[in-house]
Amino acid sequence: MNGLLTNLDKIHTTELGIKRITKNLNLDTPDVIAWCRSQIKDARSIVKTGKNWYVYSEGIVLTINSYSFTIITAHKEKRK
Repeated sequence: MNGLLTNLDKIHTTELGIKRITKNLNLDTPDVIAWCRSQIKDARSIVKTGKNWYVYSEGIVLTINSYSFTIITAHKEKRK
């Protein structure tokens, strides 16, 4: 099983991370961490590259440090 999915309870971010995620994704939710965990559970793809996990879900990409489980950033997926 995917190491990220088995450690959902460890997913967190900083105050600045919450602001960055909210701004980048135009979110209007009081609990950004819960929203991100939901995106991880419903992800169409989770890829580990180097020290980060990349979660692809509903047109967004979450970047999560694989050691600390810190959400680094999130952005809208670029259209090809």
